[in-house]
Amino acid sequence: MATPINVVHGPEPAQLEHLGVAQWPIWSCEISSFPWTYDEQETCLLLEGDVTVTPEGGEPVRFGAGDLVTFAAGLSCHWDVHQPVRKHYRFG
Repeated sequence: MATPINVVHGPEPAQLEHLGVAQWPIWSCEISSFPWTYDEQETCLLLEGDVTVTPEGGEPVRFGAGDLVTFAAGLSCHWDVHQPVRKHYRFG
């Protein structure tokens, strides 16, 4: 099975431009902890923050500002937001 969370640390600016990240909406969240399930794939670029996401029955994945992260459709996980988050995101 493919990894349900894929993190690219320091993605290339050309990759971000190709994806159109600057036009994606922005979501923000304070320090918190909550469960989440992805109905469809989400790709996001963290502008600020520090997060650990633990897939149900899997190993924790930590990422933060500057990371490009893809979550697989159908993923059930738990978010632990260590530092307030601002991210560009896109579903599908």
